[in-house]
Amino acid sequence: MTRNLVEGAVSGLLATAAFTTVMLAGEHLGLLGEPPPQRIIRSALPGSKHRAKRGEHVLSGAAHFAFGGAGGALFALATGRRRARAVPGAAYGLLIWAVSYEWWVPALGLHQPAHRDRPGRQVVMAAGHVVYGASLAFFLNRLRRRFDHEQTAPERAHSPAHAAPEGAVQ
Repeated sequence: MTRNLVEGAVSGLLATAAFTTVMLAGEHLGLLGEPPPQRIIRSALPGSKHRAKRGEHVLSGAAHFAFGGAGGALFALATGRRRARAVPGAAYGLLIWAVSYEWWVPALGLHQPAHRDRPGRQVVMAAGHVVYGASLAFFLNRLRRRFDHEQTAPERAHSPAHAAPEGAVQ
């Protein structure tokens, strides 16, 4: 179970990097405005929600990646050791978006609900979560294959099929 959690968390961090590229593209196109992770952290910190606070960029980036890593670990637990698929991964990403931006984040007063937010930002965020989920499945499968391959390589090296031919100098 620990290996599964670690693989999921690492996959979640990598998928969050892919998601972040979508957010940066949305920001570049003028669709995103202020990134929600930054707005959420600013709202959570003491003081006005409408004024920049010292360290909010670093904190929002750290929180964004920590949440992505935690989401990856949860996804890995949900899939068990089965191969993760891109479509259920994308659906998982959308589920995170819907639950976060329509329920718990607004309930805590950290951000307005998605249905009341600017449309461009929510298109970017929904697309980013789809990319996160599909990337999460991809990275999780890659890590599992790599780890499984590394674990079985020493066993294969000592198996009779890989042994040196009789009479060979070792």
